[in-house]
Amino acid sequence: MDFIKKHYEKIILSIVLLGLVGALLGLPFLISSDQQRMKDLIDTIITTKTAPLPDLNLARQSNAAARLDSVADFDFSTTNKLFNPVEWRRSPDGAVFPIKTGKEIVEACVVTKITPLYFIISFDSVETNITPPRYVIGVEHQAALNPAMRHKQQRYVSLPDDPKKDFFTLVQIKGAPENPDQLVLKLADTGETVSVSKDKPFERVDAYTADLKYDPEKKVFLGRREGSAVSFGGEDYYIIVAIHQNEVILSAASNQKRTTLRYVP
Repeated sequence: MDFIKKHYEKIILSIVLLGLVGALLGLPFLISSDQQRMKDLIDTIITTKTAPLPDLNLARQSNAAARLDSVADFDFSTTNKLFNPVEWRRSPDGAVFPIKTGKEIVEACVVTKITPLYFIISFDSVETNITPPRYVIGVEHQAALNPAMRHKQQRYVSLPDDPKKDFFTLVQIKGAPENPDQLVLKLADTGETVSVSKDKPFERVDAYTADLKYDPEKKVFLGRREGSAVSFGGEDYYIIVAIHQNEVILSAASNQKRTTLRYVP
């Protein structure tokens, strides 16, 4: 007993170490047993025959996809006018007419013709009874704001020319002064240099006029220019703010909303 009392700590430590050594020696067997158990479990699950799952019922999804492919065409305009009521207007003669469904009144106006307005400079003749010879130049400014200036007018020039001419300045004479081949002119508005001869005038498109019609009221507007007013659709009237080669732009006087009318020749 004295031995145990003196060496009990060593005895306990020895027992613990022996237990650890035993556990380490038994660990491979334990691992091998667990592996075999897992293998048996896997083999049992894989080799076990189970009934196949029933086919999915996709009838609801197929019907929904079929409905998406077939576009529904609901007419709420020509039948019951539920969402697109037709607007009616009264013409000056008292007749009542509908405005086209889905379009504003202004879009019922149609451009029937667009005509270019030219700025033309022509070499008309030569006056040789004075020295130096004087040249007669024709000027036709069809886009002029003043109607009196839209017709052909003649200007007389010679070298040296007056640099304060309203439309052009003569800068050069090509050929014999009494019968020149060409006259070289400098335009006052653009500073461009152009040549004119008796058989080849200078032409430039400066603006356009437009012919319009409004069938609901049987109205026709001929030769309208930028800034002109047209009235149709009852009390409405519009200002032509721009005319281009293939379109006319109208601005409503009531709200300044702009509408572009395309011209299709």
